[in-house]
Amino acid sequence: MRALARLTPVVILAAVALAGCGDSSSGSSSAGSTGAGSASGSGSGPVASGSLTVLAAASLRDVFAKLGDQFEADHPGSTVEFSFGPSSGLATQIVEGAPADVFASASAKTMKTAEDAGAVNAPVTFATNSMTIVVPKDNPGTVDDVSDLASKDTTVAVCAKDVPCGAAALTVFEQADLDVTPVSEEVDVAAVLTKVSLGEVDAGLVYVTDAALARDKVTQITLPADVSATTDYPIAVTTESANPTLAQQFVDLVTGTIGQDALKAAGFAPAP
Repeated sequence: MRALARLTPVVILAAVALAGCGDSSSGSSSAGSTGAGSASGSGSGPVASGSLTVLAAASLRDVFAKLGDQFEADHPGSTVEFSFGPSSGLATQIVEGAPADVFASASAKTMKTAEDAGAVNAPVTFATNSMTIVVPKDNPGTVDDVSDLASKDTTVAVCAKDVPCGAAALTVFEQADLDVTPVSEEVDVAAVLTKVSLGEVDAGLVYVTDAALARDKVTQITLPADVSATTDYPIAVTTESANPTLAQQFVDLVTGTIGQDALKAAGFAPAP
């Protein structure tokens, strides 16, 4: 298993179109109905082999890397290559025809856009994630709760508005009734986490799973119960997959017992 460099969109117009389409409701089903029909959690029949290209949200990097190793072990002769990045950009690449077998998004809205464009088949929601505040270990901005993010003396980093973690950050600010002016809007949650861990900002909003991975570099400040932003994670086989049987078996791994256990261990919550 290896990670691919991020693919570059070739048609800017398609990216603009994607940003304006879709809504937060999706026809995706839930991972809860998927069984574990083999050692890999696959219910797709005989074990296939070949190569797969999986495009996945940046917040899935660590857990999918482990599942990729598991998949290769369960499918001798197969290889899984990953490209991680912001979900909206990955969806644009798939719609424009970039080679991909599986798409895993951190946004039901983004997946619906890809589905409406005919780029993916039958998405299924396999996990959820939520937001949290992170600060550098020494907490130079003395941030204690979400209200501190609105202080003019507090520098805050978030994801860009057009990616799922950015939309989730806006939801947090709206629910907390705060007027927050971030000093930095990053391409994905990993970039926000880097800003915070390096002490370049006083605080950032990231997924709880990313905060857990960086616990030695940042301190997590939990949002109050009445302020939350939960993101659904759907996964689907692309319509142009060169190996749809193998691709479906990877999806089955993610939605099956092994995948769900790995996601839970990484801090993801189950699909609703």
